[in-house]
Amino acid sequence: IVISEAVKYIGADDKDLDLFESQYIIPNGVSYNSYVILDEKIAVMDTIDTRKTDEWKENLERVLDGRTPDYLVVSHLEPDHAGSIKEFADKYPEAKIVASTKAIAMLPQFFEIADLADRAVAVKEGEELSLGSHTLQFFMAPMVHWPEVMVEYEKSEKILFSADGFGKFGALDADEDWTCEARRYYFNIVGKYGAQVQALLKKAATLDIQTICPLHGPILKENLGYYIGKYMTWSSYEPE
Repeated sequence: IVISEAVKYIGADDKDLDLFESQYIIPNGVSYNSYVILDEKIAVMDTIDTRKTDEWKENLERVLDGRTPDYLVVSHLEPDHAGSIKEFADKYPEAKIVASTKAIAMLPQFFEIADLADRAVAVKEGEELSLGSHTLQFFMAPMVHWPEVMVEYEKSEKILFSADGFGKFGALDADEDWTCEARRYYFNIVGKYGAQVQALLKKAATLDIQTICPLHGPILKENLGYYIGKYMTWSSYEPE
């Protein structure tokens, strides 16, 4: 999967899971997405489910090619994305963990991370982190669909790392329509938080977004107005 020269995909497909979150049928599996931004500083964008930690670690090491990551950006603490945080933290003890204030407070409930107080970087709305030629800007997305969620906008390549937003069921190689499985994902996972999604879409509307990198499903590069339009409709509880 090619995103750009500097932004690499290191996620994995899970085709052996019959029920996502033990309740949603996923006949074509699901993807757990994670990304790396390679620059003067290296940022890893989320981890993945423990079911695929080994594959993720191999992908990460291949992309790093001997370098050491400087940051792990945590958008969301749900285990399908946060499952490998401790493995990462133990392997790369120098790396800082960048997350919302709420996520930093919640982290110890999930993992025992050595020196967390020294390593944690709590970011606020609109704050920026320079990696060199790439700059991440952080936007809080509380209750889309957990209280600690944030999304990240990479300013030079105009990429929105959208957490669970714009995600869908189905492995990345699944030959299926985006809308049907994204709709089913949205209503089952995020559905009752329409007002919070609307608030996030308002923030997104101020950004020049060329690529959306969600935590599940395909990277979206074309016809973004279509996908954003669907989210506007779904989150406002209007009929399609």
